[in-house]
Amino acid sequence: MTDPDVHVDEYGDEMVAFLELIWGKGFMAPGGPGNVARMVAGIGTQDRHILDIGCGIGGGDIVLASEHGARITAIDIEAPLVARARDYVDEADLSDRIEIRHVTPGKLDFADESFDIVYSAGAFTQIEDKAGMFAECLRVLRPGGILTTYDWMGTGQPHSAAMQEWFRLEGLTYNLGSLPSHRRLLTEAGFTDVSVVDDGGWYAAEARRELALLQGPLEKEGRALIGDDTYRHYIEDWVLLVRVLDDRELIPGYLRGVKPAV
Repeated sequence: MTDPDVHVDEYGDEMVAFLELIWGKGFMAPGGPGNVARMVAGIGTQDRHILDIGCGIGGGDIVLASEHGARITAIDIEAPLVARARDYVDEADLSDRIEIRHVTPGKLDFADESFDIVYSAGAFTQIEDKAGMFAECLRVLRPGGILTTYDWMGTGQPHSAAMQEWFRLEGLTYNLGSLPSHRRLLTEAGFTDVSVVDDGGWYAAEARRELALLQGPLEKEGRALIGDDTYRHYIEDWVLLVRVLDDRELIPGYLRGVKPAV
């Protein structure tokens, strides 16, 4: 992903608490169980072995195991997130179906053809070497295996002042490729049946709904959870998030590709 010598954990306790307030327990990407279902729609998951790259605090993995019958190996580069994910998996009594591993950035530490499905929600957004990661995904997939991701992408054009301010408020690393660049990289990596599509405005509408909740029904709970100053910061963040989504500078979408069977 990046050089392990310069990796710094970016998701502090307050940010994680805020994201769970909006997106639900265990989730650090939007949509909850519904978005997990969209990501694996049409893919047979029962007793299939899934690698989840950038699992965060494990909400998606719990859904994949409990509602979709999968076996999961989940990895993340931030140790505090991994610790919380393990706690949530134990709490859900799913440790026999979900293994959570803390890993260092870089190549995937798995043998060739280890997994039926590679899954990732929101993590590839932050990876600079997307070509290298797609190549690694292809390597660890079994023939006929499927890569499915939900990611936030960009236009490929210079960022506006609003987008730059949103990056500042987020305080996270973003490496936003465009839809065409993702399609090209997946194809060049060797995937077939490549699909790269935006979400049709789903999350733009969802983000407006989230902002209304944050400015209304969730405000008291949120301020008590993370404090007034931090809560105000994230309100500013969500106002700009809605703007860059509406302006289509930030483009959420879905990527899929199939490893050739032969």
